[in-house]
Amino acid sequence: MQYKIALIPGDGIGPEIVREAKKILDTVCEKYGHTFLYKEVLLGGASIDVHGVPLTAEAVEEAKASDAVLMGSIGGDAKTSPWYQLEPSKRPEAGLLGIRKALNLFANLRPAYLYNELRGACPLRDDIIGDGFDLIIVRELTGGLYFGARKTEEIDGVRTAVDTLTYNENEIRRIAVRAFETARKRRKQLTSVDKANVLDSSRLWRSVVEEVAKDYPDVSLSHMLVDNCAMQLVRDPAQFDVILTENMFGDILSDEASMITGSIGMLSSASLNETRLGLYEPSHGSAPDIAGQDKANPIATILSAAMMLRYSLDLDREADAVEDAVRKVLQKGYRTVDIMSDGCVCVGTAEMGDRIAAEII
Repeated sequence: MQYKIALIPGDGIGPEIVREAKKILDTVCEKYGHTFLYKEVLLGGASIDVHGVPLTAEAVEEAKASDAVLMGSIGGDAKTSPWYQLEPSKRPEAGLLGIRKALNLFANLRPAYLYNELRGACPLRDDIIGDGFDLIIVRELTGGLYFGARKTEEIDGVRTAVDTLTYNENEIRRIAVRAFETARKRRKQLTSVDKANVLDSSRLWRSVVEEVAKDYPDVSLSHMLVDNCAMQLVRDPAQFDVILTENMFGDILSDEASMITGSIGMLSSASLNETRLGLYEPSHGSAPDIAGQDKANPIATILSAAMMLRYSLDLDREADAVEDAVRKVLQKGYRTVDIMSDGCVCVGTAEMGDRIAAEII
């Protein structure tokens, strides 16, 4: 089979980790007889350097013309990079928000799975870890506070900022359906997270989720306030199967979930629309402090490529092969510096990619 893949290396460590993910995809093509046609697309700081803006119309069209988009990371050091001297609408992250909106990527799926081999890197106590945990956060991605109207102005001599949190029932319903469908394929437990004791948007969220739940009688639904969920993730993460939540809460909770797996460098993510097109990226940032040093962990990007194979290209067997290869390399004791522990062998970004590619069968 032949597929068109848009590659967005991005900024910081992005080009390094995308290079290793492409290495894995090329190995998949070799082993399974596929052809991937790659088109490199500029986004974020890399696009600002060339075009003066973080996202161009041409980049959006290239992404739309592809079967899937694989991205590295966006952004730089906010204290030193000239990108952050620009107005907010022209900074790197504005490009990321823009492409999500342009592609209508309303559903973000972020798995958080603890590999047994990385128990030592998990910051939680052994009695909390227990037999491990395997959860996924389904985050609404194109609404809420990040996309609401905003302004900063001076009122009676006082600087005042306003950000607007808006959701309508259709936005909530479609992400709820995606979460229930995801839960149905897993352990059939869904926890909807909100702040319904304070926010009108959360009260509407809870009401619509309960309406959708009627179509999924086989899925157990519970509600949890976001502050309690943040606590429960470090108290007993194994209690969760699928967590459904809005944009800002999901942003925060998914980063918290990533750290209890041992390293944010291990976590993949998929951003999906109502077709098969998706944008796949690691959950971590651009880590400009280690860019170009062969220190970055490419596993999150490689696992994002596996999610791409599964969700956009319908290549489940190939996705399984990539995930199995990652597991085998970890079982053999190879680690990048962020997940290094006693008795293991520390390898760089490129060698980690090489070793995972060698395990794909």
